[in-house]
Amino acid sequence: MSASDQSSWSIRPDPAEYNVFYGRYVDSVPDGDLVVFLSHQLRRLQQFMAGEGERVAELSYAENKWTVRQVMGHILDTEWVFGSRLLRMARGDGAPLPGMDHEVFMAHSYVEDRSLAGIMAELSGLRTAVTILMDSLRPDVLTWQGTASGFPVTVRAQGWILAGHCEHHMSILKKRYDLPIPD
Repeated sequence: MSASDQSSWSIRPDPAEYNVFYGRYVDSVPDGDLVVFLSHQLRRLQQFMAGEGERVAELSYAENKWTVRQVMGHILDTEWVFGSRLLRMARGDGAPLPGMDHEVFMAHSYVEDRSLAGIMAELSGLRTAVTILMDSLRPDVLTWQGTASGFPVTVRAQGWILAGHCEHHMSILKKRYDLPIPD
């Protein structure tokens, strides 16, 4: 039986399960089954990309702010980092996991050489893999704890943080860039 069948991913993490910095991400995720939400969130992004595509790739809401292409590249990079953290913690790897400097990642991501369709294809494959992993975990694994960016975090919280980070940036694309991100 998968974790989501037992609604283990429906239990919102307690604030003691993660660094206070990530509270805004966790809070941006609605109550309910997180694995279902992650799949819905991916469909929303895919729907947006199908409708807008390259037309908005270089759009930025202000000078020196990221373009849509850069925001999508950042979402992708962070999905890799947060998904890897979740995997390592769920496999009992107790090694402290480093933080992520998003500016360093952006400087070396070369997203300007990529199409939004290519970024979205990679994100779709990665998100699918992460949700399959999450759905395969036993319920007790969700309370296992690791260390990331110098702070303790549970497997459950890492999943909610991953979803909330993406939701945070989708909200920015909708509000600041005035883009039609589906609800």
